[in-house]
Amino acid sequence: MRWARHAVPAAVTALAALAARDLLQREHALRRNFPLLGRARYLLESLGPELRQYIVAGNNEERPFTRDQRRWVYASAKRQNNYFGFGTDNDIEYSPGYPVIKHRTFGRAVPPSTPTTGHEVRLPSAKVLGGARRRTHAFRPASVVTISGMSFGSLSGPAVEALNRGAALADCLHNTGEGGLSPYHRHGGELILQLGTAYFGCRDDRGRFDLARLKDVVAGAPVRALEIKLSQGAKPSLGGLLPGAKVSAEIAATRGIPVGRDCVSPSRHAEFADCDSLLDWVELLATETGLPVGIKSAVGDLDFWTDLADLMRDTGRGVDFVTIDGGEGGTGAAPLIFTDSVSLPFQQGFARIYPIFAERDLHEQVVFVGSGKLGLPDNAVVAFALGCDLVAVGREAMLAIGCIQAQKCHTDTCPTGVATQNAWLTRGLDPASKSVRAAHYLKTLRRDLMKVSEACGVEHPGLIDTDAVEILGGRTSATPLREVYGYRPGWGLPSAADRKAVVELMSTEAPQGGSAPPSPTAQR
Repeated sequence: MRWARHAVPAAVTALAALAARDLLQREHALRRNFPLLGRARYLLESLGPELRQYIVAGNNEERPFTRDQRRWVYASAKRQNNYFGFGTDNDIEYSPGYPVIKHRTFGRAVPPSTPTTGHEVRLPSAKVLGGARRRTHAFRPASVVTISGMSFGSLSGPAVEALNRGAALADCLHNTGEGGLSPYHRHGGELILQLGTAYFGCRDDRGRFDLARLKDVVAGAPVRALEIKLSQGAKPSLGGLLPGAKVSAEIAATRGIPVGRDCVSPSRHAEFADCDSLLDWVELLATETGLPVGIKSAVGDLDFWTDLADLMRDTGRGVDFVTIDGGEGGTGAAPLIFTDSVSLPFQQGFARIYPIFAERDLHEQVVFVGSGKLGLPDNAVVAFALGCDLVAVGREAMLAIGCIQAQKCHTDTCPTGVATQNAWLTRGLDPASKSVRAAHYLKTLRRDLMKVSEACGVEHPGLIDTDAVEILGGRTSATPLREVYGYRPGWGLPSAADRKAVVELMSTEAPQGGSAPPSPTAQR
């Protein structure tokens, strides 16, 4: 134990030196007044989120995702038992705003009883993307669940690769995010190419949009649609900054920017300045590429939306899809005031935009995509009832590939290698195994959406209407979703032709349940 005789005095000396430093420093009053003890306070503060996450908080107290929600995602991704026993621990009766889905005793669809039923069932969109405007490469998305836009640079290369491989396994679309189409996006998953204000990957040396480069990118990858990002729920009306220290050679090559220099995304587009010029650009992109073109935006001022819808009605130009991002969305880091208080949450935002299109008879021509914590079945069902045709999942997909909600996405110290460019941390994320987990999660979400649809008596989540959901007002009152948001009868549903087409598709995709043959008494 000779080493111990030397170690103890050394430790005491080190602590004494640290205490002396605390007494003499002037930056922190707490450490100056209470040396060493003050440091313990800062240590506990830094560990607070982890302590609350694993020890202190209840199953439904954590944010942005509760322990129950994360447990469901993790179990689904691992294809483990994601059932919950002994009833709900949600405070349903005393939670105003809580959605309740109304099942049907008799309906067209009969739910199968086998727990694994639906895992491999395709769940295509009820609408054809680009079909209403006859785009050259219009198509019906094979999955109502898509992976939301998260850029390479914000996410690590292995994380992007895992998501793209998972998208290929689950046959769903993968949005590139505004950071450009990287090598990690080229692992089999079909893509929505997002065009942000900096036009990464399709810009010239001066940062201007370059149509020829866009066409080259589209020609060299499985890009199925283009999405013009106007804003996002995490930071509406803000640009972005990727510090020069994070701009590696790979990121620089993907984005078309210099290595090692701060990468600034403007807060506004240079190619258009109003709805009229926006629609001109949409039509240009659609004509030159043949692809469906849409927009993504958070919801604030409604004048933009009314102007856009009026022009679509009056001029014949238009977007093929609209992605509404809720203010509760959060894959991008932002100032606290923006994450907490700028832009409407998804339900309220979407329920204001859909009627603007519906009142002008445009709602059946546009594919609506919802984003903002919609990777959970209950939230997604409400989104479909309100009129969404697709849902885009972001943070839930991150959880599926290993995210532990450490909330260090903006520090480059993500401990699971999902949201960092640190080579030591990213080495822990294996794209091959995590892609399987991403696919399991996506398929399980679709399975649960199928189960709920059948419980509501319909064959597809897009056929769930606003009367199938009620919003609790407390213990003694509930209001149908249609009345909560002032929807007219028929709003939120696809056209009659689209409803018929998707019912025919699902009749071959989803096996129906049944029971024993009826008794002789029942047959009389």
